[in-house]
Amino acid sequence: MLKKSLVALCASLISITSWANDNPAVHEFMLDNGLKVIIKEDHRAPVVISQVWYKVGSSYEHNGITGVSHVLEHMMFKGTEKHAPGEFSRIISENGGSENAFTGRDYTAYFQQLEKSRLEVSFEMESDRMRNLKLLDEEFAKEVRVVMEERRLRTEDNPRSLTYEQFASTAFVNNPYRNPVIGWMNDLENMTNDDLRKWYEMWYAPNNATLVVVGDVNAEEVLQLARKYYGVHKRGKVATIKPRVEAPQKGEKRIVVKAPAELPYLMMGYKVPTLTPEDSWEPYALEVLTAVLDGGKGARFEKLLVREKQIASSIGTSYGMVGLHDDLLSFSGTPAQGQTVETLEIAIREQVERLHHELASEEELARIKAQVVATDVYQRDSVYYQAMQIGMLETVGLSWRMLDQYVERIRAITPEQIQQVAKKYLIDDNLTVATLIPQPIDGETRHRRMNAGGGHGH
Repeated sequence: MLKKSLVALCASLISITSWANDNPAVHEFMLDNGLKVIIKEDHRAPVVISQVWYKVGSSYEHNGITGVSHVLEHMMFKGTEKHAPGEFSRIISENGGSENAFTGRDYTAYFQQLEKSRLEVSFEMESDRMRNLKLLDEEFAKEVRVVMEERRLRTEDNPRSLTYEQFASTAFVNNPYRNPVIGWMNDLENMTNDDLRKWYEMWYAPNNATLVVVGDVNAEEVLQLARKYYGVHKRGKVATIKPRVEAPQKGEKRIVVKAPAELPYLMMGYKVPTLTPEDSWEPYALEVLTAVLDGGKGARFEKLLVREKQIASSIGTSYGMVGLHDDLLSFSGTPAQGQTVETLEIAIREQVERLHHELASEEELARIKAQVVATDVYQRDSVYYQAMQIGMLETVGLSWRMLDQYVERIRAITPEQIQQVAKKYLIDDNLTVATLIPQPIDGETRHRRMNAGGGHGH
C-alpha cells in the first residue's frame, strides 16, 4: 500500500470511500425508559457485536473516589441474583463468543461478539447486570486488590506511564482529565463497597446508556429483542455533572519526574479543544496538524528529527478529538544516543514554530489526507470498530452522524487553517513540559517489570 504512487492511492480511496458511503443506514431508536438503541446492519459476515455504553467514567469522579468507575467495571462480572460470579464469561464462551469491558475517561462500556443467532444470549445477561448486580463484600475486597496490583504494574513500575500521570495532573487544574482512569492509590486503598453501590445506583440506568449493535442482523428484530430484555427496566434518577471547565493557564508549566528507568523521556502538551455539538472546524485542523508532524515516515518528526538529524530515537504525537472536555495535543519522545532531552525539546519547538510561520505544503496535505481516509475506511471494515466509533460519539454527547462527515471535513482543511490553530493553541502559555530523569533500577523493580504482562480484562 505504501509503495503505491499518491495518484493511485487517491484513486483507490475514492472507490473505497464510495463503498463505505453505500453502507446500510444506521437505525436509531429510543425505548420508553430512555435507553438509546443504535443498530447498524453489516451483512458481510455472520457475526454481531453488542455494546452497552454508560455515560460515566473517570472524568465523572471527584477527589476521594478516583478509580471507582474502573473498579465497578471489574465487579460487573461478579454476579447477579440470577448468575453466579464468573458465569457471564463462561456462558458467552460456551456460545462461541468473546466479551470484555473497558473504562475510559468519559464512558464505561461492555461488549460481546458472537455468531449472529446468539445475540439474545448477550442481551439477556447484559440487561440483567444493568440493574441487578450483586456487590458482594468478599468479591469487592479481592477485586480492589487486583486493581491496586494493576496500578502498580502498569503505572508505578512503568516510568513512561508514571511520567504521563504526573504530566496530566500538572497540565490540568480543575479539568477532571487530571485524574488517572485507574485512580490514585490512596483512593483505591480507602475505597469501600458502599462507594461502588452508590456509583452503580447513580449511573447504571437505561436512561444513562446507549446500546450499540453492529453486524449481520435485522434492525427491527434487534429492536424487539431490546424491548424484551432492556425495556423492562425503569428509568433511573441519574445525577447531573457540573461543567468543570479548565481554569485559564497563566504560563508554561514544567515538572521533573525521577523514577527507575533505562532512558530519559520528554513529554510536551498544549491545551486544545475537542469536538463539540457546535461542530467547529478546529479539531479537524488539529487532527491534520498532528499528522503533518507525525504521520508516518514522510512526516516531519520521523524524517527530520529521527532520520536526518538523529536527535530522537523515537518520537510521537497524541491528540484525541472526541471527549467531554478539552484535552492536550502532546508530543513525547526519547533522545537518540549522544543527545539530551534539552536538545530534543529545542528541536520539537523549532517544528512547532515552523507551523506558525510556514504553511504546510499541498504535497504534505495530499499525503496526510490519503492516510487519514485510508485508515478510517479500513477500520470501518471491522464491526467492532464501527460500534466503537458510534458508542464513543454518542456517549460524549455528539452524534454518530458525525462519522459520515469525518472524511470530507478532513479533506476540506487548508494550510491556512493549520497555521491558524498552531498560532492559537500551540503557544507557551498553553504548554506543560514533563522530563523523566532516569534513576537506577533495583533488582526487585526489574524483576516486577519482567514479570508484568497480560492484557487488561476483568
